[in-house]
Amino acid sequence: MALLPASTNDQYRGAKPSAWFLAFLGFASLVPGCIHYFLPDGGAGVIAGIDLTHARATIVAAFAWMGATQIPYGLAQLAVATRYRALTPLFLALALLERTLAAVAAWITKASPTGHHPPENYAVVILIPFVLIFLVLSLRAKSQSFQTRGA
Repeated sequence: MALLPASTNDQYRGAKPSAWFLAFLGFASLVPGCIHYFLPDGGAGVIAGIDLTHARATIVAAFAWMGATQIPYGLAQLAVATRYRALTPLFLALALLERTLAAVAAWITKASPTGHHPPENYAVVILIPFVLIFLVLSLRAKSQSFQTRGA
């Protein structure tokens, strides 16, 4: 029994750029996940600019926890993008949900009372329309003439 089943790429009918975009999202989850997990302050101070003078241990632990979820999620996105493309629409829908929830929390429901926003707060807002576009493209079947040309 293998850890990974056979590839499903031949079953994927959506746009290939959607799978490539999912691979980009995988790296975009994996890199900050490693930063959050492995940097001594999880990136909270040196990148996000969060004041760590109060509750440093709690903040760093929360960042490490986030990294611990981002690393496997990013690896799963990369696996889908490269080997299990039939799941691309599902993973793009999950990415859209994730980014939307993060944006709502950062800017509306749990916005910082100081008005401070780390870089990721801006990135999620910028990424939402792109994730939506590539989700739509992943759901659209390629035209028959496009498929016969070997694309």
